[in-house]
Amino acid sequence: MYLQLGQSIVVPENDVIGIFDLDNTTASHITRRFLSEAEKSGRVISVSDELPNSFVVCDGTGGQKIYLSVLSSQTLLKRSEKFSAY
Repeated sequence: MYLQLGQSIVVPENDVIGIFDLDNTTASHITRRFLSEAEKSGRVISVSDELPNSFVVCDGTGGQKIYLSVLSSQTLLKRSEKFSAY
């Protein structure tokens, strides 16, 4: 199955490592450093031009990527659970 992150961006659910709330997790300097280093290496993909609410860490055949999404982490989690029930 696939997880729709917003706009027309979808990722295979098997590639998702974690879904994180941006406001809560960026309070940690470790998370800020992780996101900063990922951005410097070109692994951050913004799903929209709007202010992001969450980020999704994926590890697929193209390597690790971080998607910034306007959708909340709860919405993304509900979407992934919806398909996991089948």
